[in-house]
Amino acid sequence: MTSESTTTTPPFPSLEDWQHWTLVMGRAQQMLLETWSDSWKAGDPAPGLKLPHAPDPMAMLTAGAEAWGKGLESWGRMLGGMAEAAEKKDKRFAAPEWHDHPLFDTIRQSYLAISDQLMKSVDDADHLDAEARQRLKFLTKGFVDAMSPSNFALTNPEVLKATLESRGDNLLTGLRHMLDDMKAGQLSQVPKGAYEVGRNLATTPGKVIHETPLYQLIHYAPTTRTVLETPLVIFPPWINRFYILDLTPEKSFVRWCVENGISLFMVSWKSADESLRDVTLDDYVLRGQVDAIDTVRDLLGVESVHTIGYCVAGTTLAATLALMQARGEADKVASATFFTAQVDFSEAGDLKLFIGQETMALLEQLSAETGIVDGRVMAATFNQLRGRDLVWNYVVNNYLLGKEPPPFDLLHWNGDVTNLPAGWHRDYLETLYKANRLVECGGIKVDGTPIDLGQIQTPLYIQAGREDHIAPPQSVWKIMDHVPGPKRFVLAGSGHVAGVVNPPSAGRYQHWVNEGEPRSLDEFIEGATEVKGSWWPDWLAWLKALAPKQVAATGDRIPGKGKRKAIEDAPGRYVRTR
Repeated sequence: MTSESTTTTPPFPSLEDWQHWTLVMGRAQQMLLETWSDSWKAGDPAPGLKLPHAPDPMAMLTAGAEAWGKGLESWGRMLGGMAEAAEKKDKRFAAPEWHDHPLFDTIRQSYLAISDQLMKSVDDADHLDAEARQRLKFLTKGFVDAMSPSNFALTNPEVLKATLESRGDNLLTGLRHMLDDMKAGQLSQVPKGAYEVGRNLATTPGKVIHETPLYQLIHYAPTTRTVLETPLVIFPPWINRFYILDLTPEKSFVRWCVENGISLFMVSWKSADESLRDVTLDDYVLRGQVDAIDTVRDLLGVESVHTIGYCVAGTTLAATLALMQARGEADKVASATFFTAQVDFSEAGDLKLFIGQETMALLEQLSAETGIVDGRVMAATFNQLRGRDLVWNYVVNNYLLGKEPPPFDLLHWNGDVTNLPAGWHRDYLETLYKANRLVECGGIKVDGTPIDLGQIQTPLYIQAGREDHIAPPQSVWKIMDHVPGPKRFVLAGSGHVAGVVNPPSAGRYQHWVNEGEPRSLDEFIEGATEVKGSWWPDWLAWLKALAPKQVAATGDRIPGKGKRKAIEDAPGRYVRTR
């Protein structure tokens, strides 16, 4: 037999190999025991966030590996579509091994074909109303994403390769990452220490000039010789930190506004603790938004302010505008801008899937002792809306490959959670999301005053994200149907966050405007003009046209130099409070 025809036999593991792998397994067991021992000593046998009936992650990994190890080729061929699936681009299967190795290529094609068939079966299912179909589609997509062969060590060639090359060190490192995340009760999406508020995030200069138990008010330092006479007050969502609008300097909406001559104020909500367990809608409207508006008016001696409400803060801003209209105080607000905000929840998207009886009962259980909803619960909910990108991507990268996630300022913010007053949170979901009472004339009351959105005459700028799954554009559009005053609607490319945080300098995405009078979102899109890049300049032109007068950026326009002295430097204490 010639040497070319000899079959090479893999070398038998040496004593050193056996010793190494025994050490790996022993170290893994030690790490697990140390973690559970520490948690028992701390009186917390389940490290991190306690979620009743949470699935065992290791059991899921094992079950998934077994499932994809059996019979996928035959299933894929039965369902057909493997050739079509092979042509699909999917970043989960970008590694060449998924295409070059016959076994993994078959697994990949089979999975994609079966996934397509499962999703199509939801669309083809009979006797389902729209809500049931939406729920089934969401659950099916979640199942399909979770069962991807890329999520399991034994069916992911990248993981197998890394395991052999590192001799198991990737799995040990990944296990440490997983145990650390379990202790924190939260999946890591950025490297620890990559970002810090006040160091490389939320760095726009300013001062905290007003503080209440509910919020701090930041006044930003002007950088231009003159500023618009009418100042701007921004109300970010209290379910997140305000610095989504003041990320790194090149992405900061706050910095961009200041550089364009706007006297800018930002509300920084306090992450709820037990002292805030009893706050209600009245508090966020009266002692939050109205108080901030009056504080700025008094400080600068102006009749009115511009306002922005982002997401849920936009919802309450609509109630604030209606309250002021009813009380004859509408002239306090020169304009209101809504970033991806909803007032009519009849088509509120996938988040409506999380307001069933089971979810409400779980929230009740989790907040029974403190009256507070842990912010990690909300973070987990939003992550599930994009589970493939925000959950499983990091399971593979962090736990199976043992890598650090890449730094990304937006995802640092995404993981910097805030706690919520449980009673107000449940009321928001029950009264607005489920009962949709904000759009009913007198459906809710603030401080005893019936709220009627149909009376609002304040000029509105309404921004929606084309790919927004949290506040879908068809839902955001509905404010156009309920508020009779002058309005401008702009549809931005991308979603709930990237569609808002899109600085002109980035040259990304696009937006659509329609100078006609469309009566629906479909009509708006049909007659819209696409404009490349950010919508921020369009908004700025609209704002300046409403109140173009400018004043010198001196005196009380300088933070801390007017009647309200500086309490501390921006970004303040509240944004750092967990």
